[in-house]
Amino acid sequence: MSKIGKLPVTIPAGVTVNVANNLVTVKGPKGELKQDYNNLVKVEVKGTEVLVSPAVESKDANAAHGLYRNLIHNMVVGVTQGFSKTLVITGVGYRAEVQGKMLVMNLGYSNDFIAVIPDGLTVTADKEGKVTISGIDKQKVGEFSADIRKLRGPEPYKGKGIRYETEVIRRKVGKTGVK
Repeated sequence: MSKIGKLPVTIPAGVTVNVANNLVTVKGPKGELKQDYNNLVKVEVKGTEVLVSPAVESKDANAAHGLYRNLIHNMVVGVTQGFSKTLVITGVGYRAEVQGKMLVMNLGYSNDFIAVIPDGLTVTADKEGKVTISGIDKQKVGEFSADIRKLRGPEPYKGKGIRYETEVIRRKVGKTGVK
């Protein structure tokens, strides 16, 4: 049995959780999220807690047990607090700006990169090269920020490129002159 799956998900005030037809719906002050689940787990709401348990004893059911508990927990956190990731753009002439539903980035190539901001996400860019991506769905926030980072990953010599704010880049020593 999963250690994480055994923990109940507490439902804070102002959040409603409905379970019907293999679909979990979480409504809160920031919005509504839905997640379907398979028949390997049972999801039930008891009072102010959501309990997830394996329906059958198998390796797949134990794996799904912890997965769906964490997905429901992320949904509850998303509709109450939300999720955000901050990217830092470093380099001479590298910049990003938000134009309507598009993120336009100049990353040292001859053409600008244009990324369409998905529904449900908000993106802000400031002059210091910080791009903040926020939303209620943790998977969408993480996937969009990973796609942006992939456009120009940080290089190890000068650190130019796009990195996460908490990411530490291992720097390499450049070439030295031979005497």
